[in-house]
Amino acid sequence: MAKMTLEDLRTLRESKKGELDKRDTEGKDIHIIIGMGTCGIAAGAKDSLDAFLDEIEKHKIDNVTVKQTGCMGLCYVEPTVEVKVPGMPDTIYGNVDAKTARDIVSEHIVNGKLVDKHIFDRPAKDIVKE
Repeated sequence: MAKMTLEDLRTLRESKKGELDKRDTEGKDIHIIIGMGTCGIAAGAKDSLDAFLDEIEKHKIDNVTVKQTGCMGLCYVEPTVEVKVPGMPDTIYGNVDAKTARDIVSEHIVNGKLVDKHIFDRPAKDIVKE
């Protein structure tokens, strides 16, 4: 294993601090909750989590919290992700791979549009504004 310099350690600390800041809930009104139970992890939830963090950073969105939870009970469509955005219905997405995670950030969070083909717990029609 290669030795790290003090500067390498500072750089690593700063990069990890940025990732941890995305998990802080204070002052943030958008929540992304990723199912990281055994079935979710086996289905690729870690790749989805990394894609969410990367895409949020890319768009420089600072009012988003990314959290992990256990099994959501939708094992047949893992990885599953719940997205809560003010002014929009809470939505559960299924089969969320890295590409879908990026689509959710750019469409649902940035543009305010649901990513229809991955919704597995669709909000009631009377609460969705077209």
